[in-house]
Amino acid sequence: MGSGSSMVTRAEVTHKYAKAYAAASKKDRGRMLDEVVSVTGWSRDNARRRLVAAAKTPPGPGRAVATPVRKPRAPKFSYDARKVLQKVWAASGGQCGKYLVVSMRAHLDALERHGELIDGIDHYSRAVRTELLAMSAASIDRYLAPAKAKDAIGGVSTTKPSPLLRSSVAIRRARDEVEDEPGFFEVDIIAHCGPTLKDEFARTVNLTDVHTGWVFTHTIRNNAHPTHILTALQAAVDEVPCAVTGLDFDNSGEFLNHAMTDWAAERRIYITRSRPYKKNDQSNVEAKNNHLVRKYAFYYRYDTPEERALLARLWPLVNDRLNYLTPTKKPIGYGSDRNGRRTRLYDPPRTPFDRLLAARVLAPAQEAELTAYRDTLNPAELARRIGDLQDRLAQLAKDKTEQLYLAGFPSTLPDVHRGILVQAS
Repeated sequence: MGSGSSMVTRAEVTHKYAKAYAAASKKDRGRMLDEVVSVTGWSRDNARRRLVAAAKTPPGPGRAVATPVRKPRAPKFSYDARKVLQKVWAASGGQCGKYLVVSMRAHLDALERHGELIDGIDHYSRAVRTELLAMSAASIDRYLAPAKAKDAIGGVSTTKPSPLLRSSVAIRRARDEVEDEPGFFEVDIIAHCGPTLKDEFARTVNLTDVHTGWVFTHTIRNNAHPTHILTALQAAVDEVPCAVTGLDFDNSGEFLNHAMTDWAAERRIYITRSRPYKKNDQSNVEAKNNHLVRKYAFYYRYDTPEERALLARLWPLVNDRLNYLTPTKKPIGYGSDRNGRRTRLYDPPRTPFDRLLAARVLAPAQEAELTAYRDTLNPAELARRIGDLQDRLAQLAKDKTEQLYLAGFPSTLPDVHRGILVQAS
């Protein structure tokens, strides 16, 4: 059966009917096939095959059409506001927009209180403050996007399962109910080994409160003896504002031993452990491994007394920044989006200190003391001191770590001495 239709006309007819044909009922498809056959002159089988193929293939670009040049939209926030935003972001420790929009007022107040932001100096003014407080989280992230970077060096896991006491320590799962009072901490150890586990290297013990997000970080020489681990845990018990009532560990031998259980029993601290290979069971502290330890101490290898001393000076500053000045979100349940998919629900961001005050577990005198201490914190001074310590750590450990990293690759040159016998003189 012939037809005078051109190939271009046939292609246009095919694409016109393709989407409707794919979604139509069997009866309507028969009617569409009759119309396509009458116009194109194809057989029904050929028309059906082409309609199915066209429905699966996206349409081509078509003819190039001149599009009008879009006039750039005038910036909503001034140049001064964007410059001051970078300073506040640096003083906050690089908080994302969703957190910085919550802590912006607290950071501006603290920077003004300590003379870091002065009206009329370095782009700052009352109008700029108003602009910063009016910025949305998306606007903050958009203006700060060029300043973000990522470290390329990775870490090594040192967790080794312990055969001791595994049946004697209760298992805590990710789906278990969250503790309704502060004092229950998840504990983990991060190795500062760089790319190799050879020889001795420093480790950092990190504790994160499940209810408030309060963190405590302490560096130890190694984990070869339980004394080092217990020293870090005892320091946490002494320095954390609330009473430590429970500790949740992974299955490594550093935690599951008789020295640890005896120490916890003397202080009436109950201990639990996570399931093997289930990182979600310790999601709070696992998140801090990157957000806290790796972000501030990097992935370098630290194995000298000077490097451990620098880490010991670094962590109190980082803990103050995260506990008093950095908001966090906590999951509160599940919901569904407009498409019916299950989604995680979170509470409004608050700092761990604000969550601790809301829990009403501190005495009034202790609340007043901690509030006064928070007001003495200068975010910009914290940023400078943290930056100086990080620079010194990088000077000591960067080249050493990179050399160890490169040494891990096999040589591309053959060993010319292998298999050669040299006659003894």
